[in-house]
Amino acid sequence: MAGILLAGLMAPRAVACTSAIISASANPSGRPILWKHRDTSNVDNKVEYVAPNGSDFGYTALFNARDRGLKEAWMGMNDAGFAVMNTASYNIKDDKEPARKMDKEGILMTKALRTCRTVDDFARLLDTYRRPMGVEANFGVIDASGNGAYFETNNHSYVRYDLKDAPQGVMVRTNYSHSGRPNEGYGQMREANAVAQLAPYADEGAVTPEVLTEVLSRSFYHDGRKQDALYAGSEKVFDEDFIPRYKSTATVAIEGCKPMNPDSVTPELVRKQYIMWTGLGYPPVSVIKAVRNCPDGIDVGLRGSGENGHSPLADEAKRKRDDVFDLTVVKGKPYIEISKLHNAEGTGYIQQVRETNHQTYVRESAARDAEQ
Repeated sequence: MAGILLAGLMAPRAVACTSAIISASANPSGRPILWKHRDTSNVDNKVEYVAPNGSDFGYTALFNARDRGLKEAWMGMNDAGFAVMNTASYNIKDDKEPARKMDKEGILMTKALRTCRTVDDFARLLDTYRRPMGVEANFGVIDASGNGAYFETNNHSYVRYDLKDAPQGVMVRTNYSHSGRPNEGYGQMREANAVAQLAPYADEGAVTPEVLTEVLSRSFYHDGRKQDALYAGSEKVFDEDFIPRYKSTATVAIEGCKPMNPDSVTPELVRKQYIMWTGLGYPPVSVIKAVRNCPDGIDVGLRGSGENGHSPLADEAKRKRDDVFDLTVVKGKPYIEISKLHNAEGTGYIQQVRETNHQTYVRESAARDAEQ
């Protein structure tokens, strides 16, 4: 049974993600947001700060735990107020580059964090980057001016979608590109789940980082069934088409500053005004910490301070995940024991962290706003 499970979970669609870009006008705080719910076979993640070097910006980013040299950033923000993330895409590859030469998105995003100040800078980076780029991805970016965009990118070209053109100031991407080949890729249902859950908040201009990490990343809503499995009364459900998955390893929402001229941004302003709201490990059970872009801005529980470079908070969330999943496999899919996440007694893992995380949002947002 374990072999069947491993084979199913290591399929290409296991390397996935659900993401969104939120405009300043859609967030009550007046700040843009970049959100990524990360799904990956690299189950152990950490957050680290990289100091500026010469003309390169300093930055804070999400890394795989085994990345001791911090060579591949999978989401992050820099001293100039630029932030970037990606989701893997599976319908825009335009050549036959072998797999061993692909999956270079983390290297490209590291370059972007070191050198980009604006969304347009990122476009110029893609324009001048060596070909083939070794990527098949939807890159999401925001900057201090409040601009944001998705760049649906393959080895030789990209299609840009600007946030200013998005209805209600909300864009969502999963694991296919809107500009790519129809009826290919993965994550169409997860995208529908995210769009449906965001809609009532977008209608009110009330999409906050807390909505992204505490609602979407902890929800088992399925848009095809119009139902959230957390509240459907079932003891167990298949791990299928939900935003949280067995291979979900982080939920991160980078909340920028109120829109301003990017040329006037300083590292000190970013340190005070940008928050990278971060939950490592299996997102439905993760503890949220407020990360700042500076050497002492990362909670030790998020850093690679544990054994083998692991994040202690990620390891704790992973232990809870393993308690939640019944690895009895049917058709290659494991079961989720929903009652361990949410139950009538109020003892579910989601219920245990909900109020703590809310208080973190209240406290850290107030501290940031006091520094304006």
